[in-house]
Amino acid sequence: MKRAAELIALQLLIGLIGLMAGCAVGPDYHAPPPVPGSQQPLVSLQPEIETPAEPPIQWWQLYHDAQLDALLVDAFSANEDLKAAEANLSASRAVLQAARQGRYPQTGAEAGAVRGRDAVTDEILEIDGAAPQTIWLFDAVLDVSYEVDLFGHVRHTIQASRADAQSVAAARDSVRITLAAETARAYAQVCALGEELAVARRSLNIVSNESRITSDRHEAGANSEFDVVRAQGLVAQVRAGIPALTGQRRAALFSLTALLGRPPSQAPLEVESCDRPPQLSELLPVGDGTALLRRRPDVRQAERRLAAATARIGVATADLYPRIALRAFVGGASSQINELGTNEGLTWGVGPSVSWNFPNQAATRARIRQAKAGAAAALANFDSVVLQALKETEQSLTIYGAEIERRESLAEAQTDAQRAFDMAHGQFLAGSVSDLDLLTTEQVLVSANAAVASSDAALVQYQIAVFKALGGGWQVAKVARQEHR
Repeated sequence: MKRAAELIALQLLIGLIGLMAGCAVGPDYHAPPPVPGSQQPLVSLQPEIETPAEPPIQWWQLYHDAQLDALLVDAFSANEDLKAAEANLSASRAVLQAARQGRYPQTGAEAGAVRGRDAVTDEILEIDGAAPQTIWLFDAVLDVSYEVDLFGHVRHTIQASRADAQSVAAARDSVRITLAAETARAYAQVCALGEELAVARRSLNIVSNESRITSDRHEAGANSEFDVVRAQGLVAQVRAGIPALTGQRRAALFSLTALLGRPPSQAPLEVESCDRPPQLSELLPVGDGTALLRRRPDVRQAERRLAAATARIGVATADLYPRIALRAFVGGASSQINELGTNEGLTWGVGPSVSWNFPNQAATRARIRQAKAGAAAALANFDSVVLQALKETEQSLTIYGAEIERRESLAEAQTDAQRAFDMAHGQFLAGSVSDLDLLTTEQVLVSANAAVASSDAALVQYQIAVFKALGGGWQVAKVARQEHR
């Protein structure tokens, strides 16, 4: 009867635990509402240079530059920062996998052998009048425990770990975006500086040729030595800009090399053949505000951090309540190893286990307040990241549009400067304009050519800044499948 009563009590306890299984505490996470106005069309879009079409994931392919495409492939496979981000993601997934094990029974096995004296055995021997003995003591036990997640401690821990892993995945995606943009920027800078070098060398040829004409005219008595010195000074001034451009181009090449995960000795020297920055042959696709926020990994990272912080409120709140586990063990203990599995050495047990920090719960409640404050900070950070994403995009579009207008004006000025120089050169040879007039038109032409080349360099950099702000450069579908399994 006693054993039957024990079994009934155990069954009732297990049934009560089952009824309480739906008593999880802590808030359920809901995605935060969008920042007011954040899902509107981008206000800085200019229809004549941009389109609301969605930008492609691999936006750099819009330049139709095979060399740039190959560089991006190398960068994604060899960049050390990206490798570190992938390692961090693997670590966070391992933490998630460990947290998931809380759903299942935990097992442990222990076995040992000790030679010595056992107080219980010695006491029995003394009762029988025998002397204490030095003996071997053998034991082997298999222990199984299962936490009944009544109040959501395990569930919220898994939710927090999953959100952390997804946050780290978003951080990895941000590294990919930065890598794509910086690789394209370094390549474009090499090409743009190649164009500026070509312009500088053409300008040097022009002013050198005019300087020789001025010298020849001086020898013929048609002008003064002062005119010759001024012309030679302009030649020296133009020549002085070439080494600086060469050094800048070499530095850009080494920046590109580092992004490719290579030492300087393995720099991609073939890139130096490029003397014109990549150019778009179509309108720049920018999408809209809603798609932008879905695409930006930093927004996704901030949202996942908020989800993790919310789940940790549940973890902390669950600590206010008892943690109940079902435990069982089976094994043996004997002075003879062959008796471990017999009735003489067999040991076993099964039953519930309860742990509860009560009534002093001040520390637990302090952790709950800390978790709630962390969630409030994560929510504010999410809103801040959203605003930052919109700001960066609007700023990059504004600057890009302004540079387009500047480039058009500079091109007009360049055309006028070339016409003025051609006219002055012809009139100079005919003797109808002075050396100073010719020198002035040379200076204007040199400056106009350099300004256009500099604007070309700035323009491609601003284009890449727009693409970076738009959040392109990572495989959305592939990552989504991996992170939401």
